[in-house]
Amino acid sequence: MPPAYRVRPMTQIDLPAIRDWLATPHVREWWGDPDEQYVLVSGDLEEPAMDQYIVSLGNDAFGYLQCYALTAWNTGFGEQPAGTRGIDLFIGDPSMIGRGHGSVLIRAFTDARLEDGVPRIVTDPDPANKRAIRAYEKAGFVADRTVDTPDGVALLMVRNP
Repeated sequence: MPPAYRVRPMTQIDLPAIRDWLATPHVREWWGDPDEQYVLVSGDLEEPAMDQYIVSLGNDAFGYLQCYALTAWNTGFGEQPAGTRGIDLFIGDPSMIGRGHGSVLIRAFTDARLEDGVPRIVTDPDPANKRAIRAYEKAGFVADRTVDTPDGVALLMVRNP
């Protein structure tokens, strides 16, 4: 991580912030119903195949990131190398949107995972979410193809070492 950013494991203490962030219009637009998403995110705290993080700049938490083993979910991503991880994130604090934080965080986080031996990292933004696609591209991801997932059509993006 760049020095000013911190990524730490999410805990029960973070759930009120997660609930608030999921209800913001810019998160709700792409993540969907905040109550439904809150149940999913909070329910994954004990899921061994899902790592969840809170992202901070200095001491100010502003985002959520999840990194998961593809084999634990029916993602619709097709055949991937063993050990491939998927990521999703959102910047919850509206004042942090459009300032380049997403791409810097994504690159730093994925660089560390790839250096640790993860063979590939994938993500699946909505094809209409141009801001997310641009952030992932700036972080080194390449658009692979459109896929049908349990959540609908998505753009599969891939980052290899």
